[in-house]
Amino acid sequence: MKLFVDTAIVEDIEELNDYGLIDGVTTNPTLIAKSGGDFKSVIKTICGIVDGPVSAEVAATEFSGMMAEGEHLAKIAENVVIKLPLTLDGLKACRALVSKGHKTNVTLCFTANQALLAAKAGASFISPFVGRLDDINIDGMDLIQDIRQIYDIAGFETQILAASIRTPNHVKGAALAGADAATIPAAVIKSMARHTLTDAGLAAFVQDWKSAGQSIL
Repeated sequence: MKLFVDTAIVEDIEELNDYGLIDGVTTNPTLIAKSGGDFKSVIKTICGIVDGPVSAEVAATEFSGMMAEGEHLAKIAENVVIKLPLTLDGLKACRALVSKGHKTNVTLCFTANQALLAAKAGASFISPFVGRLDDINIDGMDLIQDIRQIYDIAGFETQILAASIRTPNHVKGAALAGADAATIPAAVIKSMARHTLTDAGLAAFVQDWKSAGQSIL
C-alpha cells in the first residue's frame, strides 16, 4: 500500500521524503490555511519535493468554477492531482478534466455508491473518509472493503485512497481491507515506527556494545 502524507507543512514533507517513506501528498483548504503560506506557492513547492502525486483541491462548488480552477491547478506542476468534492458537479468536472488528460482525486466519500459513481466518472483516486465514519459509529474499514470488492468485480482502475486516517490502527486496517494507498498525518506516520519494545531492545544493544569495548570503524 502506498503512503501519502496529509499535510501542507513543507518541513514535514521534506523530512518524510528524505526518509523515503512517502509516495505522495494530499492537501485541502484547511491544511493550506494551517500552513500559513500562499496556496499556489505551497503547492508548487510541494510538487518540487516529491515525485509522486500531489492533491490540490478546488475551492469552487459549481461545475464551471471547478473546471476553471482545476485547469489552473494542473498548470502548477505535472504531478498535481486535481481534488474535487463528491457532488454531482464534482463528478461532472471529474469526467471533463479526465478527458483532458488530468488526474483527479474525488474526496469526501462516505458510501460505496458514491465510490461507484466516482469510478464511473474516471477518477484517478477515490478518498473514503474512514475516521469521520468512525466518529459516527460506522466502521470505516467496512467501506474500504465494499469499495475494493466493487472495483475488483467491475475492473475499475480508480485507486482507493483511504483518508481521514487518525491512528496507526487505521493504517493497518486500510492495508488489510485492500486500499491502494492511505493518506496519513505526518505524526501518525512517524508513530508507526515506534514501539516500546524496539526502544528497550535498542537501549540494551547499545549498552552491550559499549561494554564489549569494540568498534566497527
